[in-house]
Amino acid sequence: MSIIADEHLWQEIISPDSFSGEVMFGEIMKRHTSLKIGGPADIFVFPQEVISLKNSIVALKKKNIPFMPVGGGTNLLVRDGGIEGVVVSLRDCRRIEVVDDTKDLASLFVESGVPLQKLVSFARENGFSGLEGLVGIPGSAGGAIAGNAGAYGYSMKNVVISATVMHADGRLAKLGTEELGLEYRKANIPAGSIILSANIRLRKDIKEDIAKRGEGFLKEKRGRQPLSELSAGCVFKNPEGTSGGKLIDEAGCKGMRIGDAEVSAVHANFLINKGNASASDFIKLMDAVRAKVLATFGVELETEIKVVGRENA
Repeated sequence: MSIIADEHLWQEIISPDSFSGEVMFGEIMKRHTSLKIGGPADIFVFPQEVISLKNSIVALKKKNIPFMPVGGGTNLLVRDGGIEGVVVSLRDCRRIEVVDDTKDLASLFVESGVPLQKLVSFARENGFSGLEGLVGIPGSAGGAIAGNAGAYGYSMKNVVISATVMHADGRLAKLGTEELGLEYRKANIPAGSIILSANIRLRKDIKEDIAKRGEGFLKEKRGRQPLSELSAGCVFKNPEGTSGGKLIDEAGCKGMRIGDAEVSAVHANFLINKGNASASDFIKLMDAVRAKVLATFGVELETEIKVVGRENA
């Protein structure tokens, strides 16, 4: 059940002079996810600066209203009932700055809302190497850090020096590499905390060589991933010693379909929305794939995408 429905109630939570940014009510989350699936968020806010974010989080905590940060919506499945409380996006925080530039290395300050591919392009155009393998991965820089995005031997773990986060009580903290605990597809970010920015270190290299590596990775990716389809990327984590896609394929799951949710014929670990899939369809298909792999190989697949929200509105 929705707990906040209109601007009047939002202004009872936080005064207009304490928040700068766009506020949306009952916004359908399918408009904000790469899967194009998901029901309404009670409130969706886009703070324009850190103080607005802090003021809103402190006010929400004081009122015991739940909130959830989102990045680019690319590794996310929102249930059909939508999201209770407030969804917070740092979409409008998109600064990239070179803060140190030596003969061999460059350090960048990157805000969380920077699209990951904008960061990859910025690095390439300036002769900074270390992100080439992330070419073609959608989402935001903050989301890439939270999920330790990576491919082809490249990952955020290899370049992130530190990240600044805002905790659930509004406190700011700078986390170093040990505190971030970047591992396979995850980081040690406390529950309710939001990544605001990061400092990353990249190596200097010839621009043409960086571009050539990136183009090669992208060409390979286009040949084996359904990049033109609606998806959230790989749905399941790779079990130790093998790949989730291989197990799903060999279990005979390619082409399985429930409603408009389908296992991709190109890459079996991509479950795709063929047009109008519901979250219910998608979750049922996930469960069916997981059950078939377990029955065939005795391996239980662990979900990689984040599944959030209410079953029903």
